[in-house]
Amino acid sequence: MSGIKGKVIAITGASSGIGEATALLLAERGARVVLGARRADRLDALVSTIVSAGGEAVCLAMDVKNREDLAKLVALACDRFGKIDVLINNAGIGPNSLLDDLRVEDWEEMIDINIKGPLYGIAAALPVFRRQGFGHFVNILSTAGPIIKPTMAVYAGTKNAVRAIAEGLRLEAGPTLRVTNISPGFVQTNFADSMTNPEIKAEIEKRMGEIAISPNAISRAIAFAIEQPAEVDVSEIVIRPTAQA
Repeated sequence: MSGIKGKVIAITGASSGIGEATALLLAERGARVVLGARRADRLDALVSTIVSAGGEAVCLAMDVKNREDLAKLVALACDRFGKIDVLINNAGIGPNSLLDDLRVEDWEEMIDINIKGPLYGIAAALPVFRRQGFGHFVNILSTAGPIIKPTMAVYAGTKNAVRAIAEGLRLEAGPTLRVTNISPGFVQTNFADSMTNPEIKAEIEKRMGEIAISPNAISRAIAFAIEQPAEVDVSEIVIRPTAQA
């Protein structure tokens, strides 16, 4: 039997890109998915697609900048399905720019979504995981974390912050909770939509058009980590286009 079938899996940033691809794949493999994102219309359409294909899915319009919204997402999973097996901290943005540009509002937005969002997810799910005696955090990071490049200082900083938090969580988690970090490279998503610098946005879109891989590749890596036996913790997966330096 699949290690995914029957699991209740909550996903933030589920309305597009990696989140959407992951929801579709996990539901296809028998998971009951609980989907959160800001765009209610896209969430509703995704739930309809999954249910029409015979899967189980519910959704909540939410914003990871709001701690109460993460609590509501976890509560929805527990109320509807009686438990939560996995929380995928996927929501993130990357309005990259040179530090000299002083786009402080962009920095604050990345900190709120990319760092506080996963922390709020941990705060919501960890007590439930402790009561259950099982649970799995999956954090979507980036290859921009370990490899720092110009214009990506703050974005990389947020991803490295979550990497450090996740490692601390893993060390504190004990023998029944699992923690996985997935670091994608260039992926065909709307990631560039959050960028406020037009030159950098154009360059990223160009690179994505040249070498980016499908979000399905990332969803398969996520599924691999989830489907392992309970005593196996896949801590780190880096997945990038073969052509990416």
